[in-house]
Amino acid sequence: MNTILTKIIAKNRLHARWLNTLSLMENTGARKISASEDPATVTYIILKHAAEEHRHAFYLKKQIEKTGVECPTYAGEYLLAPDFSKRYLHQLDIDVCRYLKYGLSLSGAELRFAAYLLVTYAIEVRADELYPIYQDALDQAASKVNVKSIILEEEGHLEEMIKQLQVFSPDWQLHANKAVEMETILFGKWVENLAVEIG
Repeated sequence: MNTILTKIIAKNRLHARWLNTLSLMENTGARKISASEDPATVTYIILKHAAEEHRHAFYLKKQIEKTGVECPTYAGEYLLAPDFSKRYLHQLDIDVCRYLKYGLSLSGAELRFAAYLLVTYAIEVRADELYPIYQDALDQAASKVNVKSIILEEEGHLEEMIKQLQVFSPDWQLHANKAVEMETILFGKWVENLAVEIG
């Protein structure tokens, strides 16, 4: 990932598309959180989390301006590894829902909420790893772009997800580890797709 990020940051056009791809993923996550909400029982934490993910998507879009390259939409030409980037979270959601349905016999609102917890946990674990690596690469390149504010919020999100998971199940760590395994496979494929695209 370090090699890929160094190549991306070195070229403004690639860097803009990378930021746009991260923005797409944050926006997809925010929309998935909102879609999983129960209209009557949605909590403060869930609303806060959705709002912060939307803000991350917006913040990353704003950072694109520092590259001097325009990425006005999430159309494929403005993304890196567009097909896989767009599918990534959806596929993780499908994999986790399958696990919950067939492994834990969950359905309906219970399944939706459990999927929100596990998918979000896995993504927060990834974000806690990826954004600091990206920030280090930005610092080394003396880039004007920075993601420090996102790093701070993502750390808080992970703590919040763990608290919610502890309430959800005494076996939360077992289920969370399963979700992380699924995400790790998808992340590996995403990195392979990125590597092919940037050469």
